[in-house]
Amino acid sequence: MTVSFAAPIEKDIHRVESLIRSQAAGYHPDLGHALDLILNSGGKRIRPSLTLLVGRMLGISGRHLLSLAAAIELLHTATLVHDDLIDHSLLRRGMPTINSQWSTGATVLSGDFLFACAAKLASETDSIPVMKLFAKTLIVIVNGEITQLFSTHCQINREEYFQRIYAKTASLFETAAWSAALLKPLDDQQAESIRRFGYEIGMAFQIMDDILDFTGDQSSMGKPVGSDLRQGLVTLPCLCYIETNPQDPDVQYLLAGNCPGADIHVERLIDSIRFSDAVKIAHQEAQHYIKRGIDHLHKQPYSSERQSLEDLANYIVQRQV
Repeated sequence: MTVSFAAPIEKDIHRVESLIRSQAAGYHPDLGHALDLILNSGGKRIRPSLTLLVGRMLGISGRHLLSLAAAIELLHTATLVHDDLIDHSLLRRGMPTINSQWSTGATVLSGDFLFACAAKLASETDSIPVMKLFAKTLIVIVNGEITQLFSTHCQINREEYFQRIYAKTASLFETAAWSAALLKPLDDQQAESIRRFGYEIGMAFQIMDDILDFTGDQSSMGKPVGSDLRQGLVTLPCLCYIETNPQDPDVQYLLAGNCPGADIHVERLIDSIRFSDAVKIAHQEAQHYIKRGIDHLHKQPYSSERQSLEDLANYIVQRQV
């Protein structure tokens, strides 16, 4: 079923998917199979929808916009391939991941292939500013992943958390919106409002992912409830719980520098977070990001595309696994 924000661009989304699938033509057949596996696993195509809607709002259409939307989705897809490998995830949205079927080496190479295809598509926009932004975003994402891998686990720090989710998620949302604006000459204020819209809804998107990590269904997510905390990642729901329940023995255990893994402390803490006001507080923070994003969006003239972008933003804080 098509979500409301995607209805006006449904045909373009199909064109984007066809363009993505065509990137494997002429190469090893298993690369095509891997691409099909990823695309068939579902997803709402929020990032390319963001690119297409911003472009249309600005009066942009045609080959360059489709290539850009496909490049954005392929970049996202490539990061998922490597993320699943790093996290040893065997399922994504209930479907097998590439690393569940291929060797480590083959999985890494398939992700590299997708990164290269994404860069090729970005170059087909014939826009140097877009290509520069695309490359910068990839650097930000990879640096964020490396930082997360090499950082001390169980860091209880809001600033570190927000930096991490910007690198992991919001940077690509920001680029999905901003790069579309770069396809057309705009004044700095107009381009900045579009960039900020992408940034704000991207931050909200990752906060919602972190909430769903505690409230979602394990069979749908393909990973245990509280998976991030089990791996030593303190996300916003956990931070909110720590701030509102400093006397909880399991919180004090965490504050003392202990990093629970599979012990009783983490099991109790996950349950405590799930059934506390921490989830509600984190959700309110996500809603604040959405409100700021919509405020920036409203600096653009009203159009049906602007309304669809607002619908997209609201969908982010309403979604469930």
